[in-house]
Amino acid sequence: MKMLLAMAVIFSICLSFALQQKDPWKVPEKYEKIKNPVTADKASIKSGKEIYMNYCTGCHGINGKGAGARSERLTTEPADFTTAAFQNQSDGALLYKVYFGHHEMPGFKHVFPGHEGVSENSFGETRVPGDLINYLRSYVKK
Repeated sequence: MKMLLAMAVIFSICLSFALQQKDPWKVPEKYEKIKNPVTADKASIKSGKEIYMNYCTGCHGINGKGAGARSERLTTEPADFTTAAFQNQSDGALLYKVYFGHHEMPGFKHVFPGHEGVSENSFGETRVPGDLINYLRSYVKK
């Protein structure tokens, strides 16, 4: 029985990994080029932190390393915002990922105000996405 359970766990892990490899998170090129229009000052980072605490800590954790309370129930590992791989992404790529999601990462486009103006050329009509991206960028400085 233990052997069967162990085999089932290994199979699930392998299947999950295989599915992730077949469907990597691709950001459309038109989003890659967007720059964050919001200056990363103290007010922006503070506002971004409030957004993060309300919507992101469950999976990504308070320290941004992807170890939130919900992360243990996911089949994909949440992003670690302190890594170079994360920080090297463009502002537009991060905007796209936050707004549209992928697999277990929900899209927040309709949650944040001003989402109507978000497009392949714009962060939208409010500071919300820019503030959040500035806060996520602050993890590299800690």
